[in-house]
Amino acid sequence: SLQAGDDMILKRMKRRHLRGDALALVENVRRVRPDTAFGADLIAGFPTEDEAAFENTLALVREAGLSFVHAFPFSPRPETPAARMPQVDKTVVRERAARLRAEGDAALVRHLASRVGTTVSALVEKPGTARAEDFTEIVVPMDLPAGEIARVTLTGHDGKRALAA
Repeated sequence: SLQAGDDMILKRMKRRHLRGDALALVENVRRVRPDTAFGADLIAGFPTEDEAAFENTLALVREAGLSFVHAFPFSPRPETPAARMPQVDKTVVRERAARLRAEGDAALVRHLASRVGTTVSALVEKPGTARAEDFTEIVVPMDLPAGEIARVTLTGHDGKRALAA
């Protein structure tokens, strides 16, 4: 779980990795399998986060080439170390979370656009909906039965899902 893209914030979260570790992992995996899609949970407004620290998280989405971003605002849990730290103003937290979600939406569009024209194996979850091996959601023909693994060619996207012929 990545959580942030700034080393100081990661340390304050007591994560066992740093920003560079995440970037190195992505690079090493993509060297072996270039088509790998990565996703991350990212928190906006963790206590003590300043604009520079937030910008590091925002930039990490592009630098790591993330495809899927789950962005959410920090909310303190009672009696945790983070609840005792200096809090970021709630208005700033909401604004940063919105900016992070927008960057995540743009990352998904870049990912979907990069897949157009490829043929993939996809598990049909229900009529009209499937998932590629990299978790990309795909709109597929309605006649494909749930549970089937189908080879489909991605012909476009709607900004949220790939479209298949």
